[in-house]
Amino acid sequence: MFNAASANAGSACGGASWYALNSRTASGERMNPSALTAAHRTLPLGSRVKVTNQRNGKTVVVRINDRGPFVRGRMIDLSKGAASRLGFIGAGHTSICMARL
Repeated sequence: MFNAASANAGSACGGASWYALNSRTASGERMNPSALTAAHRTLPLGSRVKVTNQRNGKTVVVRINDRGPFVRGRMIDLSKGAASRLGFIGAGHTSICMARL
């Protein structure tokens, strides 16, 4: 789960899920499920984050353009496109580590 020491170093590990809506994001842009974007509670909009799926080692770089997730125990919500590249569409959620770039 989230580790304060890791957060200070710009990285953290925890849960991730994916979403694909057809609404506006917190940044004002329309959600594009195939884009490599994500929602995070506190990182500045526009931040770039490298996300690694701990179950298979796959990585992707996403841009934070929305707020969330709103499910306890999850630290990031990824677009369907990003989740597909990380290989967890079927599972719906996975364990990840992320580092701000």
